[in-house]
Amino acid sequence: MTDPARAATPRLFFALWPPAGLADDLAAIAGAAARRCGGRASRRENIHLTLAFLGELPAAAVPALVEAGRRIAAAPFDLRIDRLGFWRHNQLLWAGCAPSPGLDALAAQLDAALAVGRPAPDERRPAFKAHLTLARKLPPATRPADVAGFFRADLPAWPCARFTLTASRLSPAGPSYTPLAEFLLR
Repeated sequence: MTDPARAATPRLFFALWPPAGLADDLAAIAGAAARRCGGRASRRENIHLTLAFLGELPAAAVPALVEAGRRIAAAPFDLRIDRLGFWRHNQLLWAGCAPSPGLDALAAQLDAALAVGRPAPDERRPAFKAHLTLARKLPPATRPADVAGFFRADLPAWPCARFTLTASRLSPAGPSYTPLAEFLLR
């Protein structure tokens, strides 16, 4: 059961959202994998690539985060989702891409913009790992080979031209996301 106090406090993050056709394809992969392996597929409207997770912050922090997003001067780029993976430690099926200079530049600029006026980041924080969560709570016995067959090589290219600052609220039905601001890559 979700903690009611936690459900009331939004968690904030910056993200890229795939175009409708790609989101449909990824949701189909998620659903097929969850039906076969177990677990809970991500809802189509929730599939995204997190650029920076900020956690629970007060509403007063939002204007500074919007300003940080506005400082980004990264160019648009294309991504090709070309792999599926499974993280056993958190029972998560994910889709990802080969290293992308455009994505890496965006993530680095965003990290630098968020560091302005803040203490140095926690060195224990994991490095940025580009991925889209497709399913959660897969059985611990799941192996990468169990999910590899769900990948489709014909996924369309993803033209990335904008990103958002988004609020997440948890509920028993799962998270719901609300974009708070959108930023164009230029």
